[in-house]
Amino acid sequence: MKKFVNDPKDFVPEMLKGIALANPDTVKYVPEYNLIMRTDAPRDDKVSIVQGSGSGHEPAHVMAVGKGMLDAACPGDVFSAPPMDYVLETTKLLNSPKGVLHIINNYTGDRMAFDMGREMAEAEGVRIGTVIVDDDVAVKDSTYTVGRRGVAGNFFVIKALGAASEQGAELDDLVALGERVNSVARTMGMALTSCTPPAKGSPLFDLGDDEMEMGVGIHGEPGRRREKLASSNVIVDELLEAVVSDLPFKKGDNVALMINGLGGTPISELYLIYGYAHEQLASRGINVARNYVGEYCTSLDMAGVSITLVKLDDELTSLLEAPAEIPIRVF
Repeated sequence: MKKFVNDPKDFVPEMLKGIALANPDTVKYVPEYNLIMRTDAPRDDKVSIVQGSGSGHEPAHVMAVGKGMLDAACPGDVFSAPPMDYVLETTKLLNSPKGVLHIINNYTGDRMAFDMGREMAEAEGVRIGTVIVDDDVAVKDSTYTVGRRGVAGNFFVIKALGAASEQGAELDDLVALGERVNSVARTMGMALTSCTPPAKGSPLFDLGDDEMEMGVGIHGEPGRRREKLASSNVIVDELLEAVVSDLPFKKGDNVALMINGLGGTPISELYLIYGYAHEQLASRGINVARNYVGEYCTSLDMAGVSITLVKLDDELTSLLEAPAEIPIRVF
Protein backbone atom coordinates (compact mmCIF):
# COMPACT_ATOMS: atom_id res chain seq x y z
CA MET A 1 0.00 0.00 0.00
CA LYS A 2 1.34 3.41 -1.00
CA LYS A 3 -0.55 5.98 1.05
CA PHE A 4 0.20 9.14 2.98
CA VAL A 5 -0.37 7.46 6.33
CA ASN A 6 1.34 7.53 9.70
CA ASP A 7 -0.37 5.28 12.23
CA PRO A 8 -3.62 4.06 10.58
CA LYS A 9 -5.56 4.60 13.84
CA ASP A 10 -4.63 8.29 13.65
CA PHE A 11 -5.70 8.66 10.01
CA VAL A 12 -9.10 10.24 10.69
CA PRO A 13 -8.05 12.52 13.60
CA GLU A 14 -5.09 13.82 11.59
CA MET A 15 -7.34 14.52 8.61
CA LEU A 16 -9.88 16.36 10.78
CA LYS A 17 -7.14 18.42 12.42
CA GLY A 18 -5.94 19.42 8.96
CA ILE A 19 -9.41 20.54 7.90
CA ALA A 20 -9.73 22.74 10.98
CA LEU A 21 -6.26 24.25 10.62
CA ALA A 22 -6.96 25.05 6.96
CA ASN A 23 -10.25 26.78 7.79
CA PRO A 24 -9.75 28.43 11.20
CA ASP A 25 -12.30 31.19 10.69
CA THR A 26 -15.20 28.92 9.80
CA VAL A 27 -14.78 25.49 11.45
CA LYS A 28 -13.28 24.01 14.58
CA TYR A 29 -12.25 20.51 15.59
CA VAL A 30 -13.34 18.80 18.81
CA PRO A 31 -11.08 15.72 18.95
CA GLU A 32 -12.98 13.95 21.75
CA TYR A 33 -15.89 13.32 19.36
CA ASN A 34 -14.26 13.40 15.89
CA LEU A 35 -16.29 16.57 15.55
CA ILE A 36 -15.99 19.27 12.93
CA MET A 37 -18.40 22.13 13.69
CA ARG A 38 -19.00 25.69 12.59
CA THR A 39 -17.26 28.29 14.71
CA ASP A 40 -20.55 30.23 14.99
CA ALA A 41 -22.67 27.21 16.00
CA PRO A 42 -25.02 26.76 17.65
CA ARG A 43 -27.10 29.81 16.82
CA ASP A 44 -30.32 30.74 18.54
CA ASP A 45 -31.98 31.77 15.26
CA LYS A 46 -31.61 28.52 13.31
CA VAL A 47 -32.01 24.78 13.59
CA SER A 48 -28.63 23.03 13.89
CA ILE A 49 -28.07 20.41 11.18
CA VAL A 50 -25.85 17.44 12.05
CA GLN A 51 -24.61 14.40 10.17
CA GLY A 52 -22.25 11.57 11.06
CA SER A 53 -21.57 8.41 9.03
CA GLY A 54 -18.18 6.84 8.47
CA SER A 55 -15.04 8.53 7.20
CA GLY A 56 -13.55 7.69 3.82
CA HIS A 57 -16.27 9.45 1.81
CA GLU A 58 -14.73 12.92 1.82
CA PRO A 59 -15.76 15.60 1.08
CA ALA A 60 -18.82 13.99 2.69
CA HIS A 61 -19.52 14.95 5.36
CA VAL A 62 -16.86 16.81 7.31
CA MET A 63 -16.05 19.06 4.36
CA ALA A 64 -19.71 20.02 4.00
CA VAL A 65 -19.72 21.91 7.31
CA GLY A 66 -20.27 25.64 6.95
CA LYS A 67 -22.78 28.38 6.26
CA GLY A 68 -25.68 27.12 4.19
CA MET A 69 -24.76 23.45 4.71
CA LEU A 70 -24.12 21.35 7.83
CA ASP A 71 -23.53 22.87 11.24
CA ALA A 72 -21.51 19.83 12.36
CA ALA A 73 -20.32 16.38 11.35
CA CYS A 74 -19.11 13.67 13.72
CA PRO A 75 -17.76 10.79 11.63
CA GLY A 76 -16.62 7.41 12.81
CA ASP A 77 -13.47 5.69 11.61
CA VAL A 78 -13.07 4.77 7.95
CA PHE A 79 -16.26 3.05 6.78
CA SER A 80 -17.49 2.80 10.41
CA ALA A 81 -20.49 4.49 11.97
CA PRO A 82 -19.77 7.07 14.68
CA PRO A 83 -20.05 5.77 18.25
CA MET A 84 -23.29 6.64 20.00
CA ASP A 85 -21.52 8.98 22.42
CA TYR A 86 -20.17 11.04 19.50
CA VAL A 87 -23.75 11.52 18.32
CA LEU A 88 -25.00 12.34 21.81
CA GLU A 89 -22.30 14.85 22.67
CA THR A 90 -22.40 16.48 19.24
CA THR A 91 -26.17 16.88 19.52
CA LYS A 92 -25.84 18.44 22.97
CA LEU A 93 -23.07 20.80 21.84
CA LEU A 94 -25.16 21.88 18.84
CA ASN A 95 -28.41 22.24 20.76
CA SER A 96 -30.36 25.32 19.66
CA PRO A 97 -33.66 26.76 20.89
CA LYS A 98 -35.01 25.87 17.43
CA GLY A 99 -33.83 22.26 17.74
CA VAL A 100 -31.37 19.89 16.08
CA LEU A 101 -31.86 18.00 12.82
CA HIS A 102 -30.10 14.67 12.23
CA ILE A 103 -29.45 13.65 8.62
CA ILE A 104 -28.76 9.91 8.52
CA ASN A 105 -27.64 7.83 5.56
CA ASN A 106 -29.49 4.52 5.54
CA TYR A 107 -26.86 2.17 6.98
CA THR A 108 -27.54 -0.10 9.92
CA GLY A 109 -24.67 1.19 12.07
CA ASP A 110 -25.45 4.85 11.40
CA ARG A 111 -29.11 4.40 12.24
CA MET A 112 -28.36 2.53 15.47
CA ALA A 113 -25.86 5.16 16.63
CA PHE A 114 -28.16 8.07 15.84
CA ASP A 115 -31.25 6.37 17.26
CA MET A 116 -29.53 5.77 20.59
CA GLY A 117 -27.91 9.20 20.62
CA ARG A 118 -31.23 10.85 19.85
CA GLU A 119 -33.05 9.00 22.62
CA MET A 120 -30.46 9.99 25.20
CA ALA A 121 -30.35 13.62 24.02
CA GLU A 122 -34.14 13.86 24.04
CA ALA A 123 -34.12 12.59 27.62
CA GLU A 124 -31.99 15.64 28.42
CA GLY A 125 -34.49 17.96 26.77
CA VAL A 126 -33.06 18.38 23.28
CA ARG A 127 -35.66 18.61 20.51
CA ILE A 128 -34.55 16.52 17.52
CA GLY A 129 -35.84 15.82 14.01
CA THR A 130 -34.58 13.05 11.73
CA VAL A 131 -34.27 12.67 7.96
CA ILE A 132 -33.19 9.33 6.43
CA VAL A 133 -31.43 9.38 3.05
CA ASP A 134 -31.81 6.29 0.83
CA ASP A 135 -31.30 7.43 -2.77
CA ASP A 136 -29.36 4.39 -4.12
CA VAL A 137 -31.43 2.40 -6.63
CA ALA A 138 -28.82 -0.34 -7.14
CA VAL A 139 -30.00 -2.79 -4.50
CA LYS A 140 -32.74 -2.89 -1.90
CA ASP A 141 -30.58 -4.45 0.83
CA SER A 142 -26.84 -4.76 1.26
CA THR A 143 -24.18 -5.78 3.75
CA TYR A 144 -24.65 -2.59 5.76
CA THR A 145 -28.30 -1.70 5.20
CA VAL A 146 -31.91 -2.61 5.60
CA GLY A 147 -33.47 -0.99 2.56
CA ARG A 148 -31.77 1.25 0.06
CA ARG A 149 -28.42 2.86 0.79
CA GLY A 150 -27.80 6.58 1.24
CA VAL A 151 -25.13 7.81 -1.19
CA ALA A 152 -24.34 10.96 -3.21
CA GLY A 153 -27.93 12.23 -3.24
CA ASN A 154 -27.25 13.07 0.38
CA PHE A 155 -25.55 16.29 -0.77
CA PHE A 156 -28.81 17.65 -2.18
CA VAL A 157 -30.57 16.98 1.12
CA ILE A 158 -27.77 18.77 2.99
CA LYS A 159 -27.80 21.73 0.59
CA ALA A 160 -31.56 22.22 0.64
CA LEU A 161 -31.88 21.85 4.41
CA GLY A 162 -28.84 24.01 5.06
CA ALA A 163 -30.25 26.83 2.95
CA ALA A 164 -33.72 26.56 4.48
CA SER A 165 -32.26 26.53 7.98
CA GLU A 166 -30.32 29.72 7.26
CA GLN A 167 -33.63 31.27 6.21
CA GLY A 168 -35.15 30.43 9.61
CA ALA A 169 -37.23 27.36 8.76
CA GLU A 170 -38.69 25.45 11.71
CA LEU A 171 -37.62 21.91 12.63
CA ASP A 172 -40.81 20.17 11.49
CA ASP A 173 -40.72 22.02 8.17
CA LEU A 174 -37.09 20.97 7.64
CA VAL A 175 -37.95 17.32 8.28
CA ALA A 176 -40.75 17.51 5.69
CA LEU A 177 -38.43 19.25 3.21
CA GLY A 178 -35.67 16.68 3.68
CA GLU A 179 -38.09 13.83 3.12
CA ARG A 180 -39.32 15.53 -0.05
CA VAL A 181 -35.82 16.06 -1.44
CA ASN A 182 -34.91 12.46 -0.70
CA SER A 183 -38.09 11.30 -2.46
CA VAL A 184 -37.02 12.91 -5.75
CA ALA A 185 -33.32 11.95 -5.64
CA ARG A 186 -32.04 8.76 -7.27
CA THR A 187 -28.46 7.45 -7.60
CA MET A 188 -26.58 4.48 -8.96
CA GLY A 189 -22.82 3.88 -9.02
CA MET A 190 -20.25 1.48 -10.40
CA ALA A 191 -16.60 0.64 -9.75
CA LEU A 192 -13.60 -0.01 -11.98
CA THR A 193 -11.34 -0.80 -9.01
CA SER A 194 -11.54 -1.61 -5.32
CA CYS A 195 -10.39 0.76 -2.58
CA THR A 196 -7.79 0.41 0.18
CA PRO A 197 -8.71 1.34 3.78
CA PRO A 198 -5.61 2.52 5.70
CA ALA A 199 -6.13 0.05 8.55
CA LYS A 200 -6.43 -2.91 6.16
CA GLY A 201 -3.51 -2.00 3.95
CA SER A 202 -4.82 -3.96 0.96
CA PRO A 203 -7.79 -3.70 -1.42
CA LEU A 204 -11.15 -4.23 0.23
CA PHE A 205 -12.29 -6.65 -2.48
CA ASP A 206 -10.83 -8.26 -5.59
CA LEU A 207 -11.80 -6.94 -9.00
CA GLY A 208 -10.02 -8.18 -12.09
CA ASP A 209 -8.29 -5.84 -14.51
CA ASP A 210 -10.99 -6.60 -17.09
CA GLU A 211 -13.94 -6.47 -14.67
CA MET A 212 -16.32 -3.85 -13.27
CA GLU A 213 -18.89 -3.90 -10.46
CA MET A 214 -22.26 -2.42 -11.45
CA GLY A 215 -24.22 -0.95 -8.54
CA VAL A 216 -21.31 -1.00 -6.08
CA GLY A 217 -21.83 0.56 -2.63
CA ILE A 218 -19.62 3.31 -1.23
CA HIS A 219 -18.15 0.86 1.31
CA GLY A 220 -17.35 -1.66 -1.39
CA GLU A 221 -20.64 -3.55 -0.91
CA PRO A 222 -21.59 -5.84 -3.79
CA GLY A 223 -23.79 -4.30 -6.46
CA ARG A 224 -26.14 -5.84 -8.99
CA ARG A 225 -23.50 -7.89 -10.74
CA ARG A 226 -19.86 -8.14 -11.78
CA GLU A 227 -19.09 -8.29 -15.49
CA LYS A 228 -16.49 -7.58 -18.15
CA LEU A 229 -15.40 -3.98 -18.57
CA ALA A 230 -17.47 -2.04 -21.11
CA SER A 231 -17.09 1.33 -22.84
CA SER A 232 -18.00 4.53 -21.00
CA ASN A 233 -21.19 5.08 -23.01
CA VAL A 234 -22.44 1.56 -22.33
CA ILE A 235 -21.80 2.06 -18.60
CA VAL A 236 -23.61 5.41 -18.57
CA ASP A 237 -26.56 3.95 -20.48
CA GLU A 238 -27.07 1.32 -17.77
CA LEU A 239 -26.65 3.74 -14.86
CA LEU A 240 -29.01 6.28 -16.41
CA GLU A 241 -31.66 3.71 -17.26
CA ALA A 242 -31.63 2.44 -13.68
CA VAL A 243 -31.94 5.94 -12.26
CA VAL A 244 -34.42 7.42 -14.76
CA SER A 245 -36.80 4.47 -14.66
CA ASP A 246 -36.92 4.31 -10.86
CA LEU A 247 -38.81 7.51 -9.96
CA PRO A 248 -39.58 7.53 -12.86
CA PHE A 249 -38.25 10.73 -14.40
CA LYS A 250 -40.20 11.76 -17.49
CA LYS A 251 -40.24 14.08 -20.48
CA GLY A 252 -40.50 17.71 -19.39
CA ASP A 253 -38.85 17.25 -16.00
CA ASN A 254 -36.24 19.76 -14.88
CA VAL A 255 -33.44 17.96 -13.06
CA ALA A 256 -30.11 18.40 -11.33
CA LEU A 257 -27.52 15.99 -12.72
CA MET A 258 -24.57 14.98 -10.55
CA ILE A 259 -21.62 13.01 -11.90
CA ASN A 260 -19.81 11.97 -8.72
CA GLY A 261 -16.31 10.51 -8.69
CA LEU A 262 -15.64 7.79 -6.13
CA GLY A 263 -12.12 9.00 -5.29
CA GLY A 264 -9.85 7.64 -8.02
CA THR A 265 -11.47 8.85 -11.25
CA PRO A 266 -9.82 11.74 -13.14
CA ILE A 267 -11.96 14.84 -13.57
CA SER A 268 -11.49 14.56 -17.35
CA GLU A 269 -13.28 11.21 -17.31
CA LEU A 270 -16.09 12.64 -15.17
CA TYR A 271 -16.71 15.37 -17.74
CA LEU A 272 -16.59 12.79 -20.54
CA ILE A 273 -19.35 10.93 -18.68
CA TYR A 274 -21.29 14.14 -18.04
CA GLY A 275 -21.34 15.10 -21.72
CA TYR A 276 -22.88 11.81 -22.81
CA ALA A 277 -25.30 11.66 -19.87
CA HIS A 278 -26.51 15.20 -20.59
CA GLU A 279 -27.14 14.33 -24.24
CA GLN A 280 -28.99 11.12 -23.36
CA LEU A 281 -31.25 12.94 -20.92
CA ALA A 282 -31.97 15.60 -23.55
CA SER A 283 -32.94 12.85 -26.00
CA ARG A 284 -35.55 11.73 -23.44
CA GLY A 285 -36.89 15.27 -23.12
CA ILE A 286 -35.42 15.68 -19.61
CA ASN A 287 -33.91 19.14 -19.06
CA VAL A 288 -30.66 19.38 -17.06
CA ALA A 289 -31.24 22.67 -15.25
CA ARG A 290 -28.31 22.32 -12.80
CA ASN A 291 -25.17 20.24 -13.01
CA TYR A 292 -22.56 19.02 -10.54
CA VAL A 293 -19.37 17.30 -11.70
CA GLY A 294 -16.67 16.30 -9.23
CA GLU A 295 -16.14 14.37 -6.02
CA TYR A 296 -18.97 14.69 -3.51
CA CYS A 297 -19.29 11.29 -1.85
CA THR A 298 -16.26 9.06 -2.41
CA SER A 299 -15.03 5.63 -1.44
CA LEU A 300 -11.41 6.43 -0.55
CA ASP A 301 -9.38 5.80 -3.73
CA MET A 302 -11.93 3.76 -5.68
CA ALA A 303 -11.97 4.37 -9.43
CA GLY A 304 -15.62 4.63 -10.28
CA VAL A 305 -18.57 6.93 -10.69
CA SER A 306 -22.14 7.43 -9.57
CA ILE A 307 -24.92 9.30 -11.34
CA THR A 308 -27.55 11.20 -9.35
CA LEU A 309 -30.70 12.82 -10.69
CA VAL A 310 -32.90 15.11 -8.62
CA LYS A 311 -36.28 16.29 -9.89
CA LEU A 312 -36.44 20.05 -9.40
CA ASP A 313 -39.22 22.49 -8.62
CA ASP A 314 -39.02 26.24 -8.01
CA GLU A 315 -38.46 25.90 -4.26
CA LEU A 316 -35.74 23.29 -4.53
CA THR A 317 -33.99 25.19 -7.32
CA SER A 318 -33.94 28.32 -5.15
CA LEU A 319 -32.50 26.40 -2.20
CA LEU A 320 -29.78 24.84 -4.36
CA GLU A 321 -28.88 28.29 -5.70
CA ALA A 322 -28.57 29.81 -2.21
CA PRO A 323 -25.01 30.71 -1.14
CA ALA A 324 -22.93 28.26 0.87
CA GLU A 325 -19.47 28.50 2.41
CA ILE A 326 -17.71 25.21 3.15
CA PRO A 327 -14.08 23.99 3.19
CA ILE A 328 -14.38 22.46 -0.28
CA ARG A 329 -16.20 24.64 -2.78
CA VAL A 330 -18.48 22.13 -4.44
CA PHE A 331 -21.75 24.08 -4.43
